[in-house]
Formats: sequence, structure tokens, C-alpha cells
Amino acid sequence: MKRLYRIGSGWALQQKLIEHLERIWEQPDDGIWEVRAGRRHFTFSKIMAWVALDRTVRDAERFNFQAPLESWRKVRDRMHATICELGFDSERNTFTQSFGSSELDASLLLIPLVGFLPADDPRVSGTVAAIERELMIDGLVLRYRTKADIDGLPPGEGVFLPCSFWLANNYRLQHRDAEARALFERLLSLRNDVGLLAEEYDPQARRQLGNFPQAFSHLALIGTALSLHDVGPAQQRGEGARPAS
Repeated sequence: MKRLYRIGSGWALQQKLIEHLERIWEQPDDGIWEVRAGRRHFTFSKIMAWVALDRTVRDAERFNFQAPLESWRKVRDRMHATICELGFDSERNTFTQSFGSSELDASLLLIPLVGFLPADDPRVSGTVAAIERELMIDGLVLRYRTKADIDGLPPGEGVFLPCSFWLANNYRLQHRDAEARALFERLLSLRNDVGLLAEEYDPQARRQLGNFPQAFSHLALIGTALSLHDVGPAQQRGEGARPAS
């Protein structure tokens, strides 16, 4: 009862947040990586807007909260359809960094991990394959290819360690178990003498780069470890993923 009371007491705020989300989700933003070249319609940002609405709908259904469910479901479905139409390159069979872009982004590896589409959806498989081809260096994953028109940064950024953990999660969800475990073990070998990780790694210099220690990397490590035992958040969130259409 106490738990239900705590959930219910925050429902009014959650509704207000969703009302705001309904107003702004179609606007461009700076993306998960806060790139410096101006706002765009980043595909992953739209996906996370969908996640927020999807989970709110599920809360209302589970706990019998009063909510405009019919309206919310329509917006949620429109979000999903828009993302699949504008954020997906059918010729290359991959989701792209932003609507109308040809660039890839490792944040797209989170599509099955947040339950937007199942891991066996051909569009997810195609996205994983594209990232393997274009964003991997020495078996590890870049966030994206740094170019002046995208980020304003010079090329040469190290691989971003959480992204490689996300790839290992995808391997596990696609039943590529040997590859998932091999990549996970490779990432564990990059830790320092007390088991800590930075945010990036330089495969050529063989050293860690950037913020250290990086909580983002360790959270990704924990999530992947759980996924390898079929008890991770990726499996739980993927249960409600939409089938291919």
C-alpha cells in the first residue's frame, strides 16, 4: 500500500511531464552527445521521448491511474511510426543518427535495449551490422565519426566504452553468445589495476582516455554482465518491444 501511495503521489507530476513532452518531442535537440553543430532531429532523442510516453502508459494501465490513455496511445503510435519512417535508411537497412542523415551513431544500439524494437527485427540487425562495419576500431565501438559539420571536433576520438558494452548486449539478445562474452571479456581486460574504467579507450596507444572513473562505463558493464545471465534490464525492457512491421 505504501508503495502504491508513493507512486500515486507522483502521478500528477508525471502527467505534467508527459503533457510537456507531447508539445516538444517534434522539436530538434542537441542529442545524447550534445554535439556542437546545432540542433537536429536526433533519432535516439525521439526514441527516448517514445520510451517516456510508453512507460507512462504502462504505469497507468498497471496501476489503474486516471489518464487520457486513448490520446496517449495515439501519440505513442505516431512517435513510433515517425521514427521508423524518418530515422531509418531503407536502402542501407539501418537507423541513422538523425532524420534524413546518412551518419551512424552508436546510441542506436540501445534500440532493443529500451524496448523500442525487438533484437530480432531486421532493422535492428541491419543497424548492428552497419555499426560493426563503420564504427568499429580494433573490435571496439566509436560513438560516431567526428566530422566538422556534425560536432566541430577534430577526428581521432577514442572508442567510447559504454557503446561497446551496448554492442555486447545486442550480441546476447541476438543469441550471438560467444561474441557477446568475448567482447565483454575484452572490455574487462581494459580496466586498471583496481578495476576502474574511463569513458574512452585509445586502441593505438592502449590507454584509457577522458573522464575517469566514468560511471556511465560501469553502469554499462553491470547491465551487460546481467544480460549475459539473462536477468538484465535489456531482457526485461525487451519483453514489451514491438514486433517487426
